[in-house]
Amino acid sequence: MARVFLSYAREDSDSAKELADAVGRAGHEVWWDQHIQGGSRFSRAIDQALKNAEAVVVLWSASSVESAWVQDEAAEGRDSGRLVPVLLDSCKPPLGFRQFQSVDLSGWRGGEGPELQALLGAIESTAPADLQPKRAESDRPVPSSEFSICVLPFVNMSGDPEQEYFSDGITEDIITDLSKVSALLVIARNTAFMFKGKVMDVKEVARTLDVSHVMEGSVRKAGDRVRITAQLIDAASGGHVWADRYDRDLTDIFAIQDEISKAIVAALRVKLLPNEKKAIEARGTSSVEAYNLYLMARQQWVSGSFGDIRRDETIVRTCKQAVSFDPNYAEAWALMALAQAQLRLWHGTGEDALAAAERALAINPKLAEAHCVKAQLLEEQDRQAEAREEIETALRLDPESWEVNREAARLTFRQGSIRDAIPFFEKAGALMQTDWHNPSMLITCYQATGDADLLRRAAQTLVDRAEKAVAKDPANASALASGSAGLGVLGEKHRAKDWIDRALLLEPDNITMRYNLSCALAGNLQEPDRALEVLTPYFERTVSPTQIKHLEADPDFNSIRNLPRFREMLSAAKQRLNMGETA
Repeated sequence: MARVFLSYAREDSDSAKELADAVGRAGHEVWWDQHIQGGSRFSRAIDQALKNAEAVVVLWSASSVESAWVQDEAAEGRDSGRLVPVLLDSCKPPLGFRQFQSVDLSGWRGGEGPELQALLGAIESTAPADLQPKRAESDRPVPSSEFSICVLPFVNMSGDPEQEYFSDGITEDIITDLSKVSALLVIARNTAFMFKGKVMDVKEVARTLDVSHVMEGSVRKAGDRVRITAQLIDAASGGHVWADRYDRDLTDIFAIQDEISKAIVAALRVKLLPNEKKAIEARGTSSVEAYNLYLMARQQWVSGSFGDIRRDETIVRTCKQAVSFDPNYAEAWALMALAQAQLRLWHGTGEDALAAAERALAINPKLAEAHCVKAQLLEEQDRQAEAREEIETALRLDPESWEVNREAARLTFRQGSIRDAIPFFEKAGALMQTDWHNPSMLITCYQATGDADLLRRAAQTLVDRAEKAVAKDPANASALASGSAGLGVLGEKHRAKDWIDRALLLEPDNITMRYNLSCALAGNLQEPDRALEVLTPYFERTVSPTQIKHLEADPDFNSIRNLPRFREMLSAAKQRLNMGETA
């Protein structure tokens, strides 16, 4: 029978105990935190049990959907294919978990009724009766994960805000390196970067994330020299376990990263397996020049003004320079392809994104982002089945990629499956704390599905992130445009209109931005005439059938879709793009 991990909120302990007893009577081995022995380390015991489980049963309730700990345990089950979600009441599972069919136990009052049988069937489906291969695998020694670490974003000490791309890149690489050590539990990048720019006590960070150690540091880059300071702090005592400073030539940057990762492993006295040592030392490139340029381009990609042709052109130029230093830098080829696809599909340039994507895959066939580019190009050719295959491949290769989830969401949305698109939009939005694009799309989705509470939550997230982006760059018209939709949902209509005016003044030629502004005007702001006025250049200058397909699938335009001017402009655009007349 299966080993079952039971995740629940403290308020639901009575239901958890009754359910654990019932599942145990059916012959399964059920672990829940009541099994922790006195003197055990709480987080380590839970981590060990979660690793050993063959089914992760999560009890969703009004209390547990708000619990970060339950969501973390549920994410472990989801990402490993072991999740068995259960509804204790009429609540909806949190963002990222609604695509899974839940067993409804809201009416269960104990006993061996059909509700319990449905749960037992789900457990057995997740962990089949013939478990010998899995048991043989799990009988191997499992790392205790005695040590858990959060690597806080390294502080940019260069005196130049534009150098922040470099300190962020160093942080991400150290997180990636430490994540390859099986004896360490490392907090994910998106969680760690929630603390970026905040002044927080290390002990408070450790308590919030339930980690044994916190790492912090700084980066100062000047010319061809770099200084990196780093320290590892014991969360319990607040004392330094290890600290060091590296004053080196920039050409030593990879060696420094390796030394930091290995120093932490040595300081904690954990075993570094031979294959893990090789994995840490493996880099996408050995060229410091190429690496530095890639980090610059990546920073533009994740935080630049979306829809701005200058942003995409800058990324392409920077990546081309990177691969001139290292022609086998697959990640740079893939990022170049992503930007070239934007230039081709949204700006009508002659960029050949397919060539860069194919080059990336020839070097590294497991690079998920390159498959995203191929999916976009196939969809543009109306080869929908092949586009879907590429996205499914990308999802298998890297389900935690922001680009992959973003593209899967938009492809699904344009195919008319708004509910199916929601989990991908939610996942993409959760993967990057600076992302306002996907919360903006969630507003559209939640309005279409009638989820009022989730709509307001997405709107608040959008506005919060847009405000941060505008505070950092007051000329970020894309953030102003997307944020205006969130303000409209929250009832701040005067402020929303002010953001719209500012966005149009800053970037009147950005048709992607105009599209988003029209969504806000046609929706909660209820200004159909102005929505049509702002949208006119979009119809006149759009260069891609994909853009028109997106518009036709977008429920934000339902209030103006049947107006004669809208239909005339849509018909003219489709004829110009050889798509035929509208229905």
